[in-house]
Amino acid sequence: MHSERGANVAVNRYVKAAVVIGAVAILPLTACSSDEKKSSAGDTVTRSATGDISTNGGARRLPGDQSDALRNNISDGKARNIILLIGDGMGDSEITIARNYAMGAGGAFAGLDAFPLTGQYTTYALRKDGKPNYVTDSAASATGWTTGTKTYNGALGIDIKDAKHATILELAKTQGFATGDVTTSEIQDATPASLFSHITERDCYGPEEMAKDCPNETLEKGGPGSVTEQMLATRPDITLGGGFETFNQTATGGDYQGKTLEAQAKERGYQIVRTASELASVTKADKDAPVLGLFADGNMPVSWTGAPAVRQGYLQPAAKCGPNPKHTADVPVLADMTQKAIDVLSTSQAGTDKGFFLQVEGASIDKRDHAADPCGQIGETVDLDGAIQKALEFAKKDGNTLVIATADHGHTSQIVEQYTEEDLQGLAEDSRQPIERVRDIMYPGLTRVLTTADDAPMIVSYGTSADVGVEDETHTGTQVRLAAFGPRAGNVVGLTDQTDLFFTMTDALGIDRTAK
Repeated sequence: MHSERGANVAVNRYVKAAVVIGAVAILPLTACSSDEKKSSAGDTVTRSATGDISTNGGARRLPGDQSDALRNNISDGKARNIILLIGDGMGDSEITIARNYAMGAGGAFAGLDAFPLTGQYTTYALRKDGKPNYVTDSAASATGWTTGTKTYNGALGIDIKDAKHATILELAKTQGFATGDVTTSEIQDATPASLFSHITERDCYGPEEMAKDCPNETLEKGGPGSVTEQMLATRPDITLGGGFETFNQTATGGDYQGKTLEAQAKERGYQIVRTASELASVTKADKDAPVLGLFADGNMPVSWTGAPAVRQGYLQPAAKCGPNPKHTADVPVLADMTQKAIDVLSTSQAGTDKGFFLQVEGASIDKRDHAADPCGQIGETVDLDGAIQKALEFAKKDGNTLVIATADHGHTSQIVEQYTEEDLQGLAEDSRQPIERVRDIMYPGLTRVLTTADDAPMIVSYGTSADVGVEDETHTGTQVRLAAFGPRAGNVVGLTDQTDLFFTMTDALGIDRTAK
C-alpha cells in the first residue's frame, strides 16, 4: 500500500498543474464585459462549489442565471479543427469517483467539468441479425462515431453485413486535413484502430493474428491486411501510443512481404520515436514524414497504482493511491502527447491550409475498471483531464476549434453506501440470516475503501464479476456523457447517439461524406 505522501506526489504531478492551468485558461460561465476580447468559441466554465458545502447554498455550482452565457457558447459556424477526446469506459460513475478522490465532492475538474454544453449519447451495438446488443464493446462503439454506422461487437469500420465504411480520419486526410491519433493503449487497440481499420475481428493486430482469426482478410488473399498494416497504409500524420511488439511481426503478403512491420514503417518514411525525450524533439509531422510514437511493447503503463478491490474490501482500512513506478520519465504523459500532436498538426502545411482532426484516448480507465483497480482508473481519468485542458487551452486561443469529450461506453465501478459492521449485524439479526450472507447481499461484488480529497471514506464497488482479475469486470449499457466547446458544440446537447457524432464532426469540418 502506498503512503499518503506518495499520493500527494501523484496528485501534485497530475492535478496541481491542472488547477494552475485552469486558473489561467478556464473562465467562469458569465457574460464577457465589453472590454474583454471574446473569441468565437465562447467561454468554458468553472463548476466547483462556491462555498462551505455544509452551509445553505455552499454546495451550489452555479453563480446565477446561465441563459446569456449558454447562448454565447452556441455557434453554427464551421470549425477548422476538431479535437475529440475519449475516456474509454468513462461513464458518469467513473468521472464521479475520480472527481471525489482527486478534487473532493464539491470540487471540479478543470478540463472534464469545464465544458459549457453537455448531453448524453446512447452506446448500444447491433447483432448480426440487426437487433440491438445493449452492451457494446469498444470496437462497435468507436465504429459508430468514426463512420456513423452501427455494427457488431468486435468489428471495426464495417457494418453488420461486413461492408466497409469510410472513417472520419480517412475522409479528412483525403480532403486535405492534417490528422492525428493518440492513445495510452496499443495503437492497434479498438478505439485508435477505429480511425483507420476495416476488419471483422479487432484483435487481428498483425499478420500472426490474421492467420488465426482473419484468414480471409489477409493481404495475400486480397484483403485489407492486419490492423497495423492498415495503419501504415493510411498514414495519419502523427500516431502515438503503445504496441511496439506487433511491429516485430513479419508481413506475409503485399509489397513488403518477408519484412517486419517496423522495417516497413521505416521504408514508408515514418519517424519512429520510443521515449518522451525523443517525442519532445519532434518538430514536424506530415504525410511525407509521419510520426509513429511507440512508448511500450503493449499498453502504456498507468499513472497511479494502489490495492485492487477485493471481496469484503469494505472491511479493510481506507487506502490512498500512489504514483506507478513503472510510469518512468521515459514514458510521456497523455497531456504531453496531446500537446505535441496539437503543435505539429496545427503548424503543418495541411493544418495551416485546411485544419486538422485529432482523436485522443485515455484508454486504461477501461482496462483498470476491468481489473477492479480503482486507483488505476482514477489516475487515468485525472490524466485524461490534463489532456482535455491542453485541448481547451488551444481552442480558446484559436477560436475555431471544436473540442469534444466523451466515452465509448459505461463500466462497472460504482460508489456505494458505507455500512458499519454493527449495521450489518443488526440486519442479520432482523432478517435471521447469517452475517456472511448479509455481507454478500449488501456488498455483492468487490470493494475498496479510499480516502478522498475531502479526507472522507469512499467505497468503490465492482459488481459485475465475482473474482478480481484482469478483464473480469464488464461493460454496462448505460448512456454516457458527451460535452463540447467551440463551433457547433450545441449539437451535443440533449440525447443523441454515438453515430450522430460522426455527422456532427464531418459537418463541422465541411467534409464531403460521399467523396471516395
